Amino acid sequence: MSACESQKPEVSKDNVSTNSTDEGLPRELSQLSLSSGSNSDEFHCNKGHSETTMKNIYGYYQSQKLCDVALIASGCRIPAHKVVLASCSEYFAAMFTGSLREAQSSEITLERVDSQALRSLVHYCYTGIIELSEDTVEILLSTASLLQLHSVTKACCDFLEKQLDPCNCLGIALFAEQQSCMGLHKSALEYTYQHFMQVVKQQEFLTLNVDQVANLLKCDDLNVMTEENVFESLMAWVQHDNANRKQHLPALLKLIKLPLLSSEYLIDKVEQLCGEVTECQPLIMEAVKWHLLPERRSMLFSNRTRPRKSTIGRLLAIGGMDGYKGASNMEMYDPRTNTWTPFMKMGARRLQFGVAVMQNKLIVVGGRDGLKTLNTVECFDLTSLSWSTLAPMNTHRHGLGVAVLGDGPNSPIYAVGGHDGWIYLNSVERWDACSRTWTMVSAMAGARSTCGVAALRGRLYAVGGRDGGACLRSVECYDPATNHWTNCAPMTHRRGGVSVCAAGGYIYALGGHEAPANTVGGRLACVERYDPITDSWVLLARLSYGRDAIGSCLLGDRIVAVGGYDGVQYLCVVEVYDAEANTWKKLSPLSTGRAGAAVVAVPPPRNLL
Repeated sequence: MSACESQKPEVSKDNVSTNSTDEGLPRELSQLSLSSGSNSDEFHCNKGHSETTMKNIYGYYQSQKLCDVALIASGCRIPAHKVVLASCSEYFAAMFTGSLREAQSSEITLERVDSQALRSLVHYCYTGIIELSEDTVEILLSTASLLQLHSVTKACCDFLEKQLDPCNCLGIALFAEQQSCMGLHKSALEYTYQHFMQVVKQQEFLTLNVDQVANLLKCDDLNVMTEENVFESLMAWVQHDNANRKQHLPALLKLIKLPLLSSEYLIDKVEQLCGEVTECQPLIMEAVKWHLLPERRSMLFSNRTRPRKSTIGRLLAIGGMDGYKGASNMEMYDPRTNTWTPFMKMGARRLQFGVAVMQNKLIVVGGRDGLKTLNTVECFDLTSLSWSTLAPMNTHRHGLGVAVLGDGPNSPIYAVGGHDGWIYLNSVERWDACSRTWTMVSAMAGARSTCGVAALRGRLYAVGGRDGGACLRSVECYDPATNHWTNCAPMTHRRGGVSVCAAGGYIYALGGHEAPANTVGGRLACVERYDPITDSWVLLARLSYGRDAIGSCLLGDRIVAVGGYDGVQYLCVVEVYDAEANTWKKLSPLSTGRAGAAVVAVPPPRNLL
């Protein structure tokens, strides 16, 4: 029981540490009490002592009694007590307790300090109360920062953060930077990036100087639907004062990712608005080459060809095994926030199925429901968030590979190999979006299930997998023009349950297993890349864990590897590949471990902008 409860404990030096204090008493007073007391001594603690004392001191301040200093600002004289000011403000503590001449002065003149703000802050030193309003908060913040009243500075920053709006966020960000309030500065910038489409319509944006506009345009965190939005914001700023700002257009146009604009937009808008400026022409030509010479894009990579995080869309992880009966839910990854959130559920539980994305729709193909192999096909509309049924495949398939061959709205979907519940398959069928039917095409040379399938430069690649015996190293390539499969150079490793992704003119093979899938060992962490020009494979940086049944997808210009199975557990790990540095970096993990999930990139929901 504490001494403050007016009890009578026995106290001796032997059982009290000399480094401690008794219920908030200064150490000197505590030691004095102990040394002079006896077993019959009693300690009294007045819990209202500090409050009463400050009320009395505040009374002296109001009546201007016992004041030993007067602060003078803008001709206004504010009497106060040095000890109170020094107790609250590091600025005054250094002034009154140091060797400065102000320590002995009874009048202190504060230059360029607002008198009303100073009076409010002195009042706060006595009462701990200050009124914040939209009209006064900025001058209070700047004065509190000068006087190093940190609690008031924080309160002002919190107040301004609550006031953030598209019409004031740029001004608040600039003000916070000037006051070295970096927390508020960060919050204001993040708000600006998130609401960029609304911010650029405000007067604040149009009055920015060229350096401030450049800092905005170079940011990859801008929340926009397309790069066209960023270009249009630049032109709005230039045309607001065209006579003085046109000279900055070449420098600022370098910050727009012109190669990522559509070829039509480049000609109809960019060329029309910027083509007459000589320094802009090389930038426009660079973008045109990107569209006309896709086979040379590996030589044209630059910061202008790397998409902003919001324009690359979102990542969906769909279904898969989760250690229970199999996941039927989806998770969505936002690269801007590096977070996963629950999205929707599948129409029915499926395992070892394939997924393609076409015209803002997910096409879910085949798989098994836990008991039987399926030939059914479902379509999920990402706009209406509704499910519908498409015509079934000719063959029941699980462990199949699915890919879209082409970029058009009616490009065909291919379902490759798999297992029909009885045998491994080498058959392949194609979905025609116009006739809405499946037709058989030329079969592969060999059967394969749990293989990786990807489309690259108008051809289809089937990589690795199992044929009922050992895992496969073999790779086959399908040419739709000849309806014929040809063998390619084999991988360096046998890979069943392999994940395959096409990126930058190459095919990437991730993870898999060399030994039978039901054994603990043999999961692969190695990654290799196929170059169709040289018909060769090279090993790359390894994943952090050996695993098979990884979900992988190209998100923007980088490959993301999601989940997998290491022979013991289903993993929630997510990694992204940096081709320039040849390294894998971890991203935010899934909410639950899953293997064999279908992973696809989808456009960002418009209601999230």
